[in-house]
This record gives sequence, structure tokens and C-alpha cells, in this order.
Amino acid sequence: MSFGDPNNPYGQQPPQGPYGAAPQGGQPGYGYPQQAPQQQPYGAPQQQPAQYGGYPQQQAAPGYGYGQVGMPGVPTAFASWGARVGAALLDGLIVGAVPIIIGIITIIISAGANSDAQSAVNSCGSDINCLNDAQSSAQGSAGIIIILSLIAWVCAIAGGIVILVKEGKTGQTPGKKALGIRLVREMNGQVPGFGLALGRRFCHFLDTPLCGLGYWWPLWDEKNQTFADKVVGTVVVRAQ
Repeated sequence: MSFGDPNNPYGQQPPQGPYGAAPQGGQPGYGYPQQAPQQQPYGAPQQQPAQYGGYPQQQAAPGYGYGQVGMPGVPTAFASWGARVGAALLDGLIVGAVPIIIGIITIIISAGANSDAQSAVNSCGSDINCLNDAQSSAQGSAGIIIILSLIAWVCAIAGGIVILVKEGKTGQTPGKKALGIRLVREMNGQVPGFGLALGRRFCHFLDTPLCGLGYWWPLWDEKNQTFADKVVGTVVVRAQ
């Protein structure tokens, strides 16, 4: 006696395919071969991020003075002590040119005023009016000297600020540019920025004691750094 399909009198299940084969008329399940991912058209750009230990790693932005040896972006071409001294002298001359000229003029005016006052005292004797005139002339000269001194200070401060801004923005002062060197961050070779350049100037007081030992330190330091450079994390490198 048979039930159901006459061709399958005993109710047996249809034979299964080999293990791992896809069932007929259905979608492949777990363990079955999956459809290969669709490939990009020929010529399309491929994005392959750098791998380090199985994780993508960002590339460091190129900076000034970095070398090929070691980590990317780390400065290696350090400037010599002589180049740094030459750049500092040039910057000093540029900033101090106008104040020095004004200072010379002030000295000449002051010397002339003192000489005129002494001559007036000797020639006036007890003449009150003559002495008053000599005193007024001396006060006028003193006023001119004060004004010239203030102008000299303003010019020196303004020149220092301009050079500091250029150093922070580009890493180069006029002196550094002339000598072919540049101030950069030690960790990545990028320009320091105004804030770090200003902090470095304030830290130069560490270089002054003991006969300016900090300024001599680049002669034997591995990275040619002064004490101020070590504190703020900067180096001076050859411009590229």
C-alpha cells in the first residue's frame, strides 16, 4: 500500500547533494560558496592605505628639513652653529639699524647741549636772564633727546615683532633666510607658529647665565639645540 507520490512509495526524502553544494532552486546558505565581490572597472584608482600592524596608518605631512632616515617628517639636517650665529647677527643689524642711527643722533645732541650749557654758565656769570635762557635751551635739548629715545625704542620693538611673526609663520627670519636655515618643530618638521616662536624667545633667558652657555650648547649637542630649543621642542635645520 502506498501513500503520496507513486514513484516514492515509502515516503523517502530526495537525495541530498554533496556537502557544501548549493541546494537546487534556492540561495546559497552558510558554508556554501559565496558570490565573488564585484570588482572595480579597469583603470579606476585603487585606495590602499598604508598598513602597520594590521591597522591603517596616516602619513605625516611633509615639513621643512626632514630626512629620509627615521620616521617621516622628523628633521635630520640640522643647521651648523656658525650659520645660526651669522643669522642672529644679521637679524640684530636689521632690527637695530634705525635705533642705532637714532642713538648716535641723540648722543650728538646731548653732547652739544651739555657743551652749550657749560658755555652759557661760564659766560653769563650772575646775569639771571642769561642763565634762564641757557636753562630753557637745555630743557629743549632734553625734550628732543627723550623723544628720539622713545622713537628708537618703538622702532626696535616693532622690528622685533615683525621678525618674530615671520619666524613663526615661515620658520625664517631675514637672517635665517640669507644663511639658508629654518626653525621648525622637532617632532614633525613643521613651522613653529607665532605662539611657539614667542615662547622660544622668552625661554632664551635660560641660555644667558653662565657666560651664555645655552648659546654655546649647539657646538656639541646631537641636534645642535640651545636650551630654549630643548624646552619648546624646536630645531634649526638647513632649508630645502
